[in-house]
Amino acid sequence: MSSCHTPTRREPASTPAVLPWATTRTLVLAGNPNVGKSVFFNRLTGTYVDVSNFPGTTVEITRGRHGEYDVLDTPGVYGIGSFNDEEAVARDVILDADVIVNVVDAVHPERDLFLTLQLADTGLPMIVALNMADEARAQGVAIDRDLLEDLLGVPVVETVAVDGAGFGELLACLPEARPGNADRTLEPALLPVAAHTGSRARALLVLEGDEAVAERFGIPAGTLRDEIYTRRRARVNDIVGHVVSASEEGLSLSARLSRVMLEPLTGIPLLLALLAAVYVVLGQWVAGGVVGFTEETVMLGFWEPFVRSLVQAVSAEGTALYTFLAGEFGVLTMTPTYLIGVILPLVAGFYLLMALLEDSGYLPRIAALADRALTGLGLNGRAVIPLILGLGCVTMGTLTTRILGSKRERFIATALMAIAVPCSAQIAVIAALMTQVGPWYAAGYFGALFGIFVAIGTALNKLTPGQSTDLLIDLPPLRLPRPRNVLKKAGVKVWGFMREVAVFFLAGTALISVLDITGALEAIQQAARPLTVAWLHLPAEAATAFVMGFVRRDFGAAGFFTMDLSAPQLLVAMVTITLFVPCIASVMVIFKERGWRYLAGLFASSVGIAFLLGGVLARVLEVIA
Repeated sequence: MSSCHTPTRREPASTPAVLPWATTRTLVLAGNPNVGKSVFFNRLTGTYVDVSNFPGTTVEITRGRHGEYDVLDTPGVYGIGSFNDEEAVARDVILDADVIVNVVDAVHPERDLFLTLQLADTGLPMIVALNMADEARAQGVAIDRDLLEDLLGVPVVETVAVDGAGFGELLACLPEARPGNADRTLEPALLPVAAHTGSRARALLVLEGDEAVAERFGIPAGTLRDEIYTRRRARVNDIVGHVVSASEEGLSLSARLSRVMLEPLTGIPLLLALLAAVYVVLGQWVAGGVVGFTEETVMLGFWEPFVRSLVQAVSAEGTALYTFLAGEFGVLTMTPTYLIGVILPLVAGFYLLMALLEDSGYLPRIAALADRALTGLGLNGRAVIPLILGLGCVTMGTLTTRILGSKRERFIATALMAIAVPCSAQIAVIAALMTQVGPWYAAGYFGALFGIFVAIGTALNKLTPGQSTDLLIDLPPLRLPRPRNVLKKAGVKVWGFMREVAVFFLAGTALISVLDITGALEAIQQAARPLTVAWLHLPAEAATAFVMGFVRRDFGAAGFFTMDLSAPQLLVAMVTITLFVPCIASVMVIFKERGWRYLAGLFASSVGIAFLLGGVLARVLEVIA
């Protein structure tokens, strides 16, 4: 039956209907991460939003229009309050909503309905959309929609956002949006606070201890959060117990495969196999085959000789102008060769693989699988998201730490990314270099980096004050990646990355070229010899790579391409350059997100750790190599 029938519990008949000529109303999409809100937004407004199949993608408010409605898409949250940046943003938007469409994952109602009941307690008009209804049925989850509607007191509509199923009914139900069945035991405490705040919703948040809302009205924050949350969780469990039934019969292949991925005995080998496959694809196929062609055949074979012939027409070889434009570090030779010949194919390969993992739904399963391991580092499985994004770009990963539940977690995750997580372009270049010396040295690099990652995380967990939060994450359905979505997502990210780094590469090359022309590069190399030659056992030219690494981490790693290094030297160089300071772009974002004190400590720590461990590794290799 339609959800927009006359319900058992209904607002007074005097509630006005929405007329075509009525004043614009605000429709807010609210829900947990990864429930499909962005797809709802796209279908309602016709506006494209980057939709990733893992939590934390929608971190800003997106606005559009549907008829008389001003449609706003909020970040995915598990509650509204000041628990983190996403909740605070969602809270402020929801409080001013005329209609809330609460999108609920039908596969995980026991988790998503907690937010639903909080919204009901606010007294704001709402509709519940049970999304991914097809996937719920495929996994043996059956929901009594009519009973759920009666228990919640609001219209409930089953939807499948990806193909538009249920949207006609949802739109028809918008005029029927109404406040849900709130927890009436809160009334004695709510009424006095509401006299100050002017609304039930804001009074509820004050009682739950939201200091930001309480401060707006000059009243103390309440202390009933734990009591309210405990009672709300009991209400969720009671509702789920009445309306949800599960069956093991007829489970889809994707549901069975999902369980295999989440079991440590099977999930860890699958993850290791995936990482090995990524190494083969990036390190051997792309780095060995594609880069071999683009760098050596195209750039070194055709582009650089062509550029040098043009420059020679206006300036003789050996002059300052010739050296600046077409020398070893020339802005017209080195920059395009590295950008197009080396970085572009490696980054394109990485983002294509990441887009496949995102669209398949595998990334959040990695988070769930890694949760136990990350707790020892002061994090939970949710930190996998910024850490993996940090593999793409530390700048992006640092911004995404906003999804973590505490300042402590954001502190630890940012430090780990800045020091011990190489970005995609850097790791791709390093993978290409390590394939030159065989799998054992490549394994030594990744093993050393993993050990350092664990050691730094463990130390930060013990030294950083505060408490970390538990993992709360929704698992989207597994599906075959959609080629068009994968290509579009990868293409957008590759274009954005290359557009961003081109300026830094050009500036870095120009800087190195000027240093070379003026003789300052040689002076830096000589001044750094106690570190590079005596301590790290590397050529003096390695100092140039470290200077380049501050401009761009991948640029620094690529600087070792032209050096004649032994296998042990290459391993030392790659470990040291990975641990070395983050690039300029990352430094600026870290400064913005964490402040100058954190940045100064991080900068000093990364330099010290990089050269200390690099030198120790050099001496260990002397003994065993």
